[in-house]
Amino acid sequence: MAGTDLLTDKTIKAALKAAEVNGKARKLSDGAGLVLEARPTGAGWWRLRYWRDGREGMLSLGTYPETGLRDARVKRDAARKLLAAGGDPSAARKVEKADRAMQREAQALADAGMAGPGTFEHVAREWLATIHEGKVSEGHSERTRIRLEQDAFPWLGRRPIAEIEAPELLQCLRKIEARGAIETAHRVKNACGQVFRYGVAIGACQRNPAADLQDALKPVQSRHHAAIVDPKQAGALLRDVMAYEGHPVTRAALQLSALLLLRPGELRHMEWAWLDLDGALLTVPPEVMKRKKADKLDGPPHLVPLAPQAEAILRDLQDLTGGDGRRFVFPSLLTGERCMSENTVRGALRRMGYGNDDMTAHGFRAMARTMIHERLGIAPEVIEAQLAHAVGDALGRAYNRTQFAEQRRDMMVKWADYLRPGCADGAQVAALPFKAAMLFEPRLG
Repeated sequence: MAGTDLLTDKTIKAALKAAEVNGKARKLSDGAGLVLEARPTGAGWWRLRYWRDGREGMLSLGTYPETGLRDARVKRDAARKLLAAGGDPSAARKVEKADRAMQREAQALADAGMAGPGTFEHVAREWLATIHEGKVSEGHSERTRIRLEQDAFPWLGRRPIAEIEAPELLQCLRKIEARGAIETAHRVKNACGQVFRYGVAIGACQRNPAADLQDALKPVQSRHHAAIVDPKQAGALLRDVMAYEGHPVTRAALQLSALLLLRPGELRHMEWAWLDLDGALLTVPPEVMKRKKADKLDGPPHLVPLAPQAEAILRDLQDLTGGDGRRFVFPSLLTGERCMSENTVRGALRRMGYGNDDMTAHGFRAMARTMIHERLGIAPEVIEAQLAHAVGDALGRAYNRTQFAEQRRDMMVKWADYLRPGCADGAQVAALPFKAAMLFEPRLG
């Protein structure tokens, strides 16, 4: 090619030496835009000058002698060929550098036993850290992470996310189904779907194969928490609670489960600082409630009016768990540093003869929800507000938490009165350690 390949190694070495001696840089052209910049340091830098869309560009091709004359010409010719095809050498160089960086990162992760960029696990962990953890509670995000680590990563984790298709994802989910964990299979599918949607957003994959599996899994057989909702059976349950011979703090937890309409976790975590016994009010902080993360951070607390019976039980409890600055109303029976175990109330029910299909700790809420409406005629929206069930819009949430305040207080008193003092069948109230331990036989009619 005329006007190209003008330099020789001898010419280049002489130019480098002259630049070092004179302390001045000079440029040597090899033609077709290839230039060697000879610097006073004795180093030579290859540059390619080119024009694209009427604009000048400059591309570095390496240093001499690491990049020799022949190699520089090969790079020049490749860049010019790309230009002729409408490409951009600078953009191609950036892509090449990014690919090399990704390869180095992937190798480093592989050496550390971790999944590399572009894999399902890598995208999933990025989604967990940047999206999921910011939207849901700490416990929720932790459960999602564990499900993915146990049921998705072992089979899909090292696979490029862009190559995973619906049949491969289904095969992974079938393994979960095979052990009978149908609900877990659906939860893992949902989590994987969110990972794929995130992958589409960041350009890691093109589509979400989980969307193709809508009817591919066995349906979840929805099952409510077991609960006693018949008044006569409820009366028998409460008499059994009165006769419970286990730890008095556990008996109080059973009593207040019936009276306060709290979720089991909210009851277990109750702190003395939340209680205003003189004002007959329990204030549950928003971060303890079953809510979206934003509502946990910024939402209002949940207010629970205390009927006189509930207040009396709590005052008696103060003698057992409220002294010396202790934190929890229901401390762990092993250490006061933690709250009562989630199995304590359930275990007490089992010891009283109520199996998992008969009654659960959560079932006290269903018992109250049904019987308050059917037996006391309280409006459902008032009951739902006291149960702290989610309302779809912000206006509805505000209405439930403010306008129903008096109705809820009246309801809680009526409910405690309905579970009236005194126990049938000769229950020995005097044998109980609480002055107020007088559980509450429902009217049977």
